Amino acid sequence: MAATSRWEVSGAQTLTFEEHPVRELRVRLVGGTVNVVGTSDPTAEVEITDVRGEPLIVEQEGGLLTVGYEDLPWQSFLKGWPKRPRKLMRREAVVSIRVPADCRLSAGTVSAAAVVSGLTTDAEVRGVTGQTTLVGLAGAVTADTVSGRVEAQSLGGPLAFTSVSGGLTVVEGRGASLRADTVSGELTLDLAPPGDLADITITSVSGDVALRLPDHINAAVAGNTVSGAVSSAFPELSSHGLWGPKQLTGVLGSGGGRLTCSTVSGAITVLRRPPGVHEQGPSPAPASAFPA
Repeated sequence: MAATSRWEVSGAQTLTFEEHPVRELRVRLVGGTVNVVGTSDPTAEVEITDVRGEPLIVEQEGGLLTVGYEDLPWQSFLKGWPKRPRKLMRREAVVSIRVPADCRLSAGTVSAAAVVSGLTTDAEVRGVTGQTTLVGLAGAVTADTVSGRVEAQSLGGPLAFTSVSGGLTVVEGRGASLRADTVSGELTLDLAPPGDLADITITSVSGDVALRLPDHINAAVAGNTVSGAVSSAFPELSSHGLWGPKQLTGVLGSGGGRLTCSTVSGAITVLRRPPGVHEQGPSPAPASAFPA
């Protein structure tokens, strides 16, 4: 059994981990910011530039690296925050973490902003009110939030998103699978799934859904809403229903993939991406809306 190394950090400090390669990273923060970057360097590094409130705990046990607080359990991370002691909310830390690109990640934040980039394996992020930014991730991504926004760019793997009122923006989404489920969050999705592999399922109660798709997408489309509006820039898709429930159906390309979208009162809009958008390479930062 690997020995455990532990640090209680109350101020600026940098820790480097060379002896045991970090294979899994767990982050649990309340306020502040956390930036996780995957690189080709086998050495991991935790740079803490500010800590307010209780000390931040950094612990390594073999290939597992943990940064956070012991009284923030992952299993109930999104539950019961209004009823938790106020002292929990008076914690802030500014942390930058560099890990090998193939390191698995689970990160939970309350109001802290999180930025995750460069990882090639699975990542799971949970947030209450803080914004999460995901850039250039190749593995499967799970993102759960209460009211915080999630912005994602150049994701190459499956994405599963759930929220209450938090919105989701995806730019240059190349993964074959996307699941998005929200109550009132707005969903703005720029997608380019490969070949006939599209498997996209979107569910919203009152949040509007805007999809931008390439000409070459292959998918059978089934959209329906109880009272929202529907519109499409693709002539292959037909809308049905003038009042009350409406449907948007049709086949794009070979129809080998699947795209379903259901809302209660949220609008469904399907846009066509201008030719060549993805040939220009990724933008330096995720956008909060579709480019003109």
